[in-house]
Amino acid sequence: MSEQQRPQAETDAPVFSPRKNGQAQSVSDELAGWMSTGWADTEMRDLEPIEQAEHTARRRETLGAAFPGDRLVIPSGQLLTRSNDTEYPFRAATNYAYLTGDTTDGNCLVLTPKAGGGHEVTLYLKPRSNRDNGEFWLGGYGELWTGRRNSLEEAAVLLGVATADVRTLPAALRADDAVTTRIVRGHDTELDTVVDELRADTDEESRAKSVKLDEDLGVALADHRLVKDEWEVAQLQLAVDATTRGFGDVAKALPQAKDTSERYVEGTFFLRARVEGNDVGYGTIAASGANATTLHWTRNDGPVREGDLLLLDAGVETTTLYTADVTRTMPVSGTFTDLQRKVYDLVYAAQEAGIAAVAPGKPFTAFHEASQRVLAEGLVEWGLLEGPVERVLELGLQRRYTLHGTGHMLGLDVHDCAVSRQETHLYGDLKAGMVLTVEPGLYFQPDDLTVPEELRGIGVRIEDDVLVTEEGRTVMSAGLPRSSADVEAWLAERLPR
Repeated sequence: MSEQQRPQAETDAPVFSPRKNGQAQSVSDELAGWMSTGWADTEMRDLEPIEQAEHTARRRETLGAAFPGDRLVIPSGQLLTRSNDTEYPFRAATNYAYLTGDTTDGNCLVLTPKAGGGHEVTLYLKPRSNRDNGEFWLGGYGELWTGRRNSLEEAAVLLGVATADVRTLPAALRADDAVTTRIVRGHDTELDTVVDELRADTDEESRAKSVKLDEDLGVALADHRLVKDEWEVAQLQLAVDATTRGFGDVAKALPQAKDTSERYVEGTFFLRARVEGNDVGYGTIAASGANATTLHWTRNDGPVREGDLLLLDAGVETTTLYTADVTRTMPVSGTFTDLQRKVYDLVYAAQEAGIAAVAPGKPFTAFHEASQRVLAEGLVEWGLLEGPVERVLELGLQRRYTLHGTGHMLGLDVHDCAVSRQETHLYGDLKAGMVLTVEPGLYFQPDDLTVPEELRGIGVRIEDDVLVTEEGRTVMSAGLPRSSADVEAWLAERLPR
């Protein structure tokens, strides 16, 4: 935890530390005294808990019950330097946001076991920047520089949990070194080090046990997040609906994109993400022409040409950090060529089969297998693969042209719950409340001599976000067209005539 990123200690000592080449190299006593007076009381006293507070309380209780007697440490993460004294935009660690509803940096949730059972829950936060020692206007992370933080009292009401000053946390952890402590690692190096010191692992066996303590906590959290509650589903629908509007923005902007590059597509969607949400949920893939055959093309610096297909894979992330993940492949001209339509329609048929296989009680792998079978059948029919289809699927030969799996869980992470247990995820059954993507694709590389020349450089993916319901499924992104005919009609309404 960088010292420049944590608030200064509660002290009357000045916090001024000028930049080597900054114009303000000193602070007069008169200015310091003047800046310490004449400020209104801005404490907020009529607050209500945030809407997810009841959900985060239930989640914390469930997590605590899974680890009776253990202390659980879940950091929010720290700012990361981008260049010199500028940072990357902060995004709170997923598990921290899931358990608290807070999205700010430098904080930590701690569940401490109580003697009679259960856990005492404390959210260790940065307090408001100190006005007595001048931190609020002199410190580079003070209130007048980066904005007001909630006071500890305000945060306790908003988040529905007891709060404490995060600067006291290392000492609080060290004060009770007998309790077994688990931490979600990789988000706060100082806290990782404190926990390592508490364990004092001296041999290989104890180090292995130490690693497993933390891995088990991460796995349990991922398992808990597999099934979304009603509030989470509503947040995901907000993300999907904003994403739908973002795709409409891109369709209208295709003429400008043709005059610039894929960056225009990326920027157009990003505007929607920032206006309606927190950010994009992942790096936007705006791949035109042969770039669409690169699965994660995020350079977005290629031309957008008439006659090409544009593969747009993008998602808005809400202010509560839930993300959509949608892909459409659209003809830049507004109309598919016969060959483009042939490829697109096969991918669409594979997606239809995959979506139909999503239902509670069905294996998680069922929708992937259904989609892959349709793709394999089409590739055999076209003469690109030698049948029978069962042989192709057994050997995975269709993967030369389709490469990736057909979908993944979706939620706070775009590839959600990735470290959950395989028996509850990959080899488990779908349950109502799970949200996943269904996204088959075909990608014919520009240099692939196993396909006819006219197919080379064509990449098509269609991706939708699907909620598993008690009755079957709901396509959350149904507001966007999927069939080739519907895509053309949708573009016709948006492209200038």
